[in-house]
Amino acid sequence: MRKWLLILFLLPVVFIACNRKKIVKIERDISITPTNSVTRLAVDSLQMEHYITEQKLTDSAAQYLRNFYNSRNFQFAWLGEKGLTEQARVFYQLNKDYVDNFRDSSLLDVNLDKKMELLMKEDTTFKKADSSLAHLDLQLTSHFFNYVATAYEGKVNPEVIQWHIPRKKLSTVALLDSLMTNKNLKTDDWEPVNQQYKALKKELQRYYSLQKEGNWKTIPIGSRKKYQLGDSGLTVSLVKQRLIAMGDTLAKDSLPVFDQALKTAVKKLQPLYGLRSTGTIDPALLKELNVPIEKRIEQILINLERMRWMPVMPSGKMILVNIPEYQLHVFEDHKQVLNMGIVVGKAANKTVIFSNKLRNIVFSPYWNIPASIVRAEILPAMKRNRNYLASKNMEQTGTSNGLPTVRQKPGDNNSLGRVKFLFPNSYDIYFHDTPAKSLFAEEKRAFSHGCIRLAQPVKLADYLLADQPDWTPERIAKAMKSTKEIWVALKKPVPVFITYFTSWVDQDGRLNFRDDIYGHDQKMAEQLFLTAR
Repeated sequence: MRKWLLILFLLPVVFIACNRKKIVKIERDISITPTNSVTRLAVDSLQMEHYITEQKLTDSAAQYLRNFYNSRNFQFAWLGEKGLTEQARVFYQLNKDYVDNFRDSSLLDVNLDKKMELLMKEDTTFKKADSSLAHLDLQLTSHFFNYVATAYEGKVNPEVIQWHIPRKKLSTVALLDSLMTNKNLKTDDWEPVNQQYKALKKELQRYYSLQKEGNWKTIPIGSRKKYQLGDSGLTVSLVKQRLIAMGDTLAKDSLPVFDQALKTAVKKLQPLYGLRSTGTIDPALLKELNVPIEKRIEQILINLERMRWMPVMPSGKMILVNIPEYQLHVFEDHKQVLNMGIVVGKAANKTVIFSNKLRNIVFSPYWNIPASIVRAEILPAMKRNRNYLASKNMEQTGTSNGLPTVRQKPGDNNSLGRVKFLFPNSYDIYFHDTPAKSLFAEEKRAFSHGCIRLAQPVKLADYLLADQPDWTPERIAKAMKSTKEIWVALKKPVPVFITYFTSWVDQDGRLNFRDDIYGHDQKMAEQLFLTAR
């Protein structure tokens, strides 16, 4: 196995770019006086401008610095008469933990690190604010801005994987102010990250421990194609050892016998990789267990980066689709109330990652066939068979750009099934029913032209219309059998997030992995990692 040494994050944070040509002296906020100030140590505004020029800060980074110090009458933020403030110690530990957890050398400032280590160990008092102390305070503030941009907003541009969900926005100065004013700071509450991020970060630390133990060895398939209850062999023993190492309490021994405890453990393990819960050890399961731990760590890091991009999830009703999981989840006040299998776009017709609001349900829909499908599939079939449209319950409604415009009428064989759910977008993507129900029995379900097919569309319609009493289950069933389209506007639009996560922690606290079906992980890895070979 290739030895994986150190992940080095690329793309340094863009806070060092152009020189500022003009130095502007900012007037102090005179509402802060010597009697109500936190410290008598202060940065001279000209010292700050000199620092900005010396460090070649961008206009935005320089303005962050000015705004912050102006709001505190240029008082020091990190240093007081008695040395480092408690907030400085908290921030230093946060930065150190981030570098350790994410192996991110871009946030490792060796010069600053040496100064901080010295001040952390010594009892120090400062009587006046000389230029070296002012430089250190400014340096810590600039580093804080870099830290927030990297640790909480993410380093990779989401457009690398055509991620069109609006990126989380943070007020760096407001975060810094909250750090400064909170004397009994609990960093777990202060950090602007969601619970899913925190849970996955804990799994990252656990996988680092597993990597350090060095027991992640390849498990051979052996002489059998699969192992089940009653079988025995080295493969069985090694699977048990792996499960024990991963913390599975159901695997109680490493004897080479496939017992009932192992069957139960395997049945619970398989869905964590998107596999059917059969309780047998087969090549598909061994393939997942044999992914090098270094690759699993990279996969976790990639998905932590994506989680940094995610905006705050809204309260009330919300729909979240996870493409690699082939699942749609419905949440109400952050609690899952419904989930179902889905079919997503194949690799050549990727389902787009974006967000919008679901506003309409259309029962017994027409399918207005996209021009690309008409050109590639419908038109050749029409030329071969003049009755093709009638045989497929389709009709031509006109022409556009030299192509016939074709739609499929409502019916049992309509490709959209009996209902579709619309959230306006420029990608022409929506949820819909399908007559091809057999596809939901497949483990990997990337078959569509980009839209998302639902395994249980009636359940989703019932749920979304529950607050509209006139739309009873009986009326919904009747509308789905109509020969004409029936449009229903939701009383309150429901946010929809179509996402792409290949690793996450589920509601039971178990770590999941899925295949990178669109190659998005690989594109992000090229941006995030430099692997020593």
